[in-house]
Order: sequence, then C-alpha cells, then structure tokens
Amino acid sequence: MPFVRREIATTPVVSKAPDRSLETHLAGLSSTDSEARWSAARALGGRADAVAALAEALATEQVPRVREAIMTAVMRVGNEASVLALLPYLRSQDAGLRATAIEALQALPDAIAPFMPKLLADNDADVRLLAAELVRNMPAKDATRILCDLLQNEQAANVCAAAIDVLAEVGTRDAVPVLQACAARFRDTPFLPFAISTTIARISNTEG
Repeated sequence: MPFVRREIATTPVVSKAPDRSLETHLAGLSSTDSEARWSAARALGGRADAVAALAEALATEQVPRVREAIMTAVMRVGNEASVLALLPYLRSQDAGLRATAIEALQALPDAIAPFMPKLLADNDADVRLLAAELVRNMPAKDATRILCDLLQNEQAANVCAAAIDVLAEVGTRDAVPVLQACAARFRDTPFLPFAISTTIARISNTEG
C-alpha cells in the first residue's frame, strides 16, 4: 500500500485586536451632536456594561428623541441595574419623560417585581399611582395580588382609581372581595364605587 502523506491542518494564530466599539459608543453619548448621541444609545442597547454610562447620560440629556433611545437601550438590558436607572424618572416633572420611563419599566415585569412593595408604599401618592401602572404586563395572578395589597390600605382615591383601572384589564376574580371593601370605604366618592362595580362585572368570570 503506498504511503499517503497527509497535510496537517494548522490554525494560524491571529492577533485579536481589542474591541473598541464600546469605547467608541460610550464617547458618542457625550457628543455635542444629538444625532451622534442617538446613534450611540441605539448601539449600546442590551449591553449590561453600558448601563451606568447610559444612566449618567440620561440624567443630563435634553432632547426627547435621544432620551427615549437611552431609556430603550437601558430597558433592553433588563436587569436590576436597568430598573434602578429608570425608577427616578417616575418623579420627573416632565410628563413625557415619566411616560417613557413607565413604558420601559412595564416591559420589565420580572425585574420590576422586587421593587413594587416599596413603590406602592411610597409617601408620594403620585409615585404610588404610577407604580400601579407598572403591573399591567405581569401575570394576572401576580398583578391581582399586588394591587389588592395596595387597595386594602390605600387612602388616596386617585391611587385606588389607578389600581382599579389596571385590575379591570388584568385582574382575576380573587380581587372581588377587596374591591367590594374598597367601594364601601369610598362610598362617599361617587366615581370609585361605579368604577369598582364595572370592574367586578368584568373580572367575576376570570380564573382566580
């Protein structure tokens, strides 16, 4: 049998250059050009190692389009640091900024869940009201439990109304006794008992 010489395949050693993309995009966040900042924020979406820089940029950004891109980039990471970066904007005086923060946080139901008890016990009724909105994308059973815990002790009618509105969309019949108690407590606030009766009618046949 003739001897067949086999060529030994070798893998050439290639010197890998350091990835400069993160450094480049982080620098872009502080550009004087809003379009460059927007592009940098989009490029950093989903990068956990960029959340701190994105949060810092968000604190000073004035262009709504860029702020939205930054919040979206942070939301795409979806970890605890992302939530911590977005939560302060629930207290913003800028309605657009608050709305964008709520939308981003609603997209992170698992990450936001551990923060809900503290948010719903906040001294600021406006924060509690906005926090009620954050459970819309949670599983129905979890959303019902969280909002019922709020309704059992909440004294601000507007906060109760926000919770009831969310329950009407995602609640289960487990909420009915708590809703009935809330209606009795606010019987002198006409709009609440009416909203509660409508909500009870909607969720009475849902699974608990």
